[in-house]
Amino acid sequence: MNNVATSYVLWLGCLLQLHGLQRLYNGKTFTGLLWLFTFGLMGFGQLFDLVLVPGMVDEYNTKLRASQGTLPGSSVPQPAIERVIKKPEVITVVPQPRPDQLAVKLVKAAQARGGKLSVTQGVIDTDASFAAVEATLRTLVKTGYVDTYNDVATGVVLYHFREL
Repeated sequence: MNNVATSYVLWLGCLLQLHGLQRLYNGKTFTGLLWLFTFGLMGFGQLFDLVLVPGMVDEYNTKLRASQGTLPGSSVPQPAIERVIKKPEVITVVPQPRPDQLAVKLVKAAQARGGKLSVTQGVIDTDASFAAVEATLRTLVKTGYVDTYNDVATGVVLYHFREL
């Protein structure tokens, strides 16, 4: 990595008639040789470099980091881009029963459990989703076939099928 202070010290080489050393140091070979053979463009180029040196150092350091594979301001090399081949994911779709089929399965599940059923028990017995089971049980509550209450011991919402 180049340093701005070093570039300015090399700029002072113009006092010894060695113009353009700061440019050679910062990787600008063509203009460095041009400055060397034209006395720093008759001194004008050398004066302009007083302002341009920090930018030349930054540009050189950025190119150096890019060639080394590191980001600007970071000393950690970036990993090489890898080609990743992913296996296709297998998505299993469980067909959801129609609401009326689900209601029949829920009634059978409640009968096996003494007429009382929770949403989780309904999911286990029917393989339907929580949302589908809960929506079907709420529909049965609205029709009047089922009552709801909270279990005193657990606080779980239970659905009581009156006729079972």
